[in-house]
Amino acid sequence: MSSRAVRRALVTGANGFVGTAVCRHLIARGWTLRGSVRRSAAVLPEGVERLVSGPIDGTTDWTAGLEGVDAVVHCAARAHILREEAADPLVAFRRVNVEASANLARQAAAAGVARIVFISSIGAMLAETGPDTASPYQTSKREAEIALAAATGGTATELVVLRPPLIYGPGAPGNIRRLESLIAKGLPLPLASIHNRRSLLYIGNLTEAVQAALTVEKVPEAPLALSDGTDLSTPDLVRRIAGASGRKARLMPFPVGLLVLAGQLLGRPAAVEALTTSLTIDNDAVCKALGWVPSFSVDEGLAASFAKSANT
Repeated sequence: MSSRAVRRALVTGANGFVGTAVCRHLIARGWTLRGSVRRSAAVLPEGVERLVSGPIDGTTDWTAGLEGVDAVVHCAARAHILREEAADPLVAFRRVNVEASANLARQAAAAGVARIVFISSIGAMLAETGPDTASPYQTSKREAEIALAAATGGTATELVVLRPPLIYGPGAPGNIRRLESLIAKGLPLPLASIHNRRSLLYIGNLTEAVQAALTVEKVPEAPLALSDGTDLSTPDLVRRIAGASGRKARLMPFPVGLLVLAGQLLGRPAAVEALTTSLTIDNDAVCKALGWVPSFSVDEGLAASFAKSANT
């Protein structure tokens, strides 16, 4: 899709954290957007045409949403499940993340949509390299990538897959919101003994990458991992969040093995794993493929995300 092409897109999950940011970014740059939401009461950014899809799965009819658009930015997903209630979590993740994605891609290809940008997850890479230890969410994201490639293969619809790590920004859900909440309460955090390295991605850097993925002339063949370009340990992250929000980081030493055990006993092993293990991303491939570089440093992203003015 040339950067000179008419810019009309469907953004799925347009009222979510990522979808809202993508819509605001593209609207500000002259795109005409239609945003899909599951409920009619969902709030959308100004200027985005509303499409109420209802719950999405392998049977959703996307005809109205795909009419007249050149591209799809697929953000909708099942994620951030704090208390899993599904009898079979993998089935529930597959219904939304795999079956719904494949269904959307097939209909987009049939409608002549030029390009799909899929917001996957670095978890898909973990599922690719260690399928036996992958979580249901990670497995579903990798299977979604495969299903999308199959649905668009042999058609005129191009596919770009982005694999972000933990995404942060004002109002971000998930682990980083819970960490910020603990810091705000002034609680001592038993994280000082962790010596890991994690890549993060500020929402402003992600939205610029989405724009690059929509307009790049030559579509990359492989999924692209991306990050802010600076890796932090968990204690470093706590200190920087605290500093950005004008608070004091209260870190105390504690055996990492006991943290892992506590996570297992409390039914939160994935959250503890994210705090204690390393996961770093090299931006070389995404920079070469999309001509994209992060505009915001980690400190700039954290300041925009956690300064008191960003949370009031």
